[in-house]
Amino acid sequence: MASSERIVTVFGGTGFVGHALIQQLAERGYTVRIPTRHPDKGLDLKISGLAGQVRLIQCNPRCEAALTESIKGASIVINLIGELAETKANSFQYTHVEMPAKLARIAKAEGVTSFVHLSALGANLTSPATYARTKAAGEGSVRAFFPDAIILRPGLLFGPRDSFFNRFALMARFMPFLPLIGGGHTKFQPLYVGDLVTAIFAVLARPDARGRLFLLGGNDVFTFRELMQLVLNVTGRSCWLLPVPWKLAKAKAWFFEKWPTPPLTRDQVEMLKIDNVVGSLPKGAGNLASLGLTPTPLGAILPTYLAS
Repeated sequence: MASSERIVTVFGGTGFVGHALIQQLAERGYTVRIPTRHPDKGLDLKISGLAGQVRLIQCNPRCEAALTESIKGASIVINLIGELAETKANSFQYTHVEMPAKLARIAKAEGVTSFVHLSALGANLTSPATYARTKAAGEGSVRAFFPDAIILRPGLLFGPRDSFFNRFALMARFMPFLPLIGGGHTKFQPLYVGDLVTAIFAVLARPDARGRLFLLGGNDVFTFRELMQLVLNVTGRSCWLLPVPWKLAKAKAWFFEKWPTPPLTRDQVEMLKIDNVVGSLPKGAGNLASLGLTPTPLGAILPTYLAS
């Protein structure tokens, strides 16, 4: 049986960040538990000769007993759960506030040593976007039960499984234009998912990271227009970059919200009105530099998965 010091429970481990993190945890010899509703779907990991073990556990996230069982005996709990669009089954309030609070409360009761919570750059209690407000509220709900929790706010993430650059690259294959919502002036500071994973290991290894907030962004700041042009350059596609006024974007988003998987929501339009960059750090907060880490340039990674 594995030592509790080497047992990690990762919530949201089957997603984009989860795949990158689980791969590294397993290669470093951790025993990893991944609670999920659908353990039969498995994970697409490139792992051989593991010193550790990866287990997908059947778990209803609304069942307290199931959550407790998945956390029991672990020394580290990492919460990666998040949604970009609300559904009837999972509201932002539940996913970003109530669920993290429940996990933090159970983790503290079970004697978990380290709790890492993934928030988002732009989390703000006064934001016009519900996503950003609930992300900020979720940080507070975690700290209420686990004061030493480490909270990470990453910016726009990129990597082979990302939903941003891959989506627009696909659109460029079949559409004559790419939309520039609000004119494409919103600023982003893209972060490589591999750097986020490295940051998670860095904060877990540093006692002075406990109870702190870290804002994580990449080397460079791009406008939305510049990112769309980069997608076209890397993929070799030729598209018209079409500015879409805020009001029209809001109207289209209202229509898209009726789709099973909406490509755009009104809340996301609100989010695009605010730059998604690290900016000045709140008192006591850290960033990649304070962790001794250097960001991987977007241009070094994007061609490795979009160009094919």
